[in-house]
Amino acid sequence: MAIVRWSEGPDLFRAVNELEQLQREMNRLFSTYGGGSSPRLHNFGVFPPLNVSENADNLYVRAELPGVKPEDIEIAVEGETLTLRGERKLPQAASNVSYHRREREAGRFRRIVSLSTRINPDGVDAHFKNGVLEIVLPKAAEAKPRQIPVKVGG
Repeated sequence: MAIVRWSEGPDLFRAVNELEQLQREMNRLFSTYGGGSSPRLHNFGVFPPLNVSENADNLYVRAELPGVKPEDIEIAVEGETLTLRGERKLPQAASNVSYHRREREAGRFRRIVSLSTRINPDGVDAHFKNGVLEIVLPKAAEAKPRQIPVKVGG
């Protein structure tokens, strides 16, 4: 791929087209990593997949953990960091089994999440249902928004 000088006009459009072509090629290469139609994400350190959200009072972390037992999960909160550790154990396959496709892996995992605000570690609550772990992290009192009343007069 040639290095293209960014400028106005047709050269700019050609450069954008070449960048889009490079992006498509990179997507194709990564999509076939591991022999499947999508990347094996756990190899890139994103297992388990997480959603992090918040409202005025709490942060919420939801993790997909199919095949993980609640007793194999460890949750730790220190300062503004949440650490989620665990292990997924899959049943042993018989020695005469030949896989055609194997995407679910077993093993230990660790996810470290930087939280956007300080939380009250004493109020953290966790629930596990249908392979989804939900962690509720109450915000520390000093981190919650406060309504300031406006006083009349001087």
